[in-house]
Amino acid sequence: MLLRRSLITGTILTLFFIVQESEVSQLSFPAGGFSIFLILTLLWAAISTPEVAAGVGFGAGILLDLSPSTNGPLGHWTLILVLMSYAIAFFSYGDENMRGNPLTLILMVTLAQVIVLISYLVTGFLLGNNSTSFAQTSITIIGSGLWTLVVTPLLLPAVAWLHDLAFDSRIRI
Repeated sequence: MLLRRSLITGTILTLFFIVQESEVSQLSFPAGGFSIFLILTLLWAAISTPEVAAGVGFGAGILLDLSPSTNGPLGHWTLILVLMSYAIAFFSYGDENMRGNPLTLILMVTLAQVIVLISYLVTGFLLGNNSTSFAQTSITIIGSGLWTLVVTPLLLPAVAWLHDLAFDSRIRI
């Protein structure tokens, strides 16, 4: 059963990653755009147990670290996504008011995505990565947060259905 869940989850993550890298990242959105892969990862973590969320964060982080569009040390995305995925699942686990309310999930994922981008920027600065100007980076992070706020409600039913397919959880959102 664990192998089946892992294979389904890994396949879903990989498919969303391929769509993100081949389609979404090629589009030009004002103020930075969005990442359906990050939205999927954080939504999956929010409706999972903390242990599953940490595993999903690890898998998603490895995929992002190996992405050709990522510049930075190997393990940078992995560290941030494992920590944030575990944290978002820990805060929502056991609280059905938080997990069952779509508005709360949307706001939690949007806030988590902004925190992930800020964490990546700060830790990248500490690791010696080059960055752009503060104004441009701020516009990109705020714009990405707004785009995530718009796109997450559209992805939430599909992600809940895929999570239900993988884990037979019958989550009510």
